[in-house]
Amino acid sequence: MLLIRLFEPSDSAEMITLFRRSIHEVACQHYSPQQLDVWAPQVINEVAWTKRCQSRPTWLAYDQDTLAGFVDLEDNGHLDLLYVSPDYQRVGVASFLYQEVEKQARMNDNQRIFVEASLSARPFFLRKGFSIIEEQTVEREGQKLINFRMEKQL
Repeated sequence: MLLIRLFEPSDSAEMITLFRRSIHEVACQHYSPQQLDVWAPQVINEVAWTKRCQSRPTWLAYDQDTLAGFVDLEDNGHLDLLYVSPDYQRVGVASFLYQEVEKQARMNDNQRIFVEASLSARPFFLRKGFSIIEEQTVEREGQKLINFRMEKQL
């Protein structure tokens, strides 16, 4: 049974580890090693990560003492981070976390939730009722990554 709670600054290191693992072990089906390295580099600034997570509601899902995934939502309805541990893929963690996002978006009176979904995440968001606005290519450090601007009207 998963438990959900809000971010605390002491969570940052564990979240960064999950973030890197999720990208390098799950998104590797759709992106090259070079693309993965610019998306989730070896070193991520923990202070900047903490500030980012403190600037918006960020929820963490735990299975006992193990972080299974996390999600956030900016005040304008932008879902920026949704990552699930490779050890907890396809068991409902993302759906469990997404429920918190939609509940918060409705409390915020957001008219929509929007996201830039990776090739790996696109099917999840389609199942949750999101529509693709456009495919886009983002360039980082000379690497081009495809993602999808998607939204769901509330």
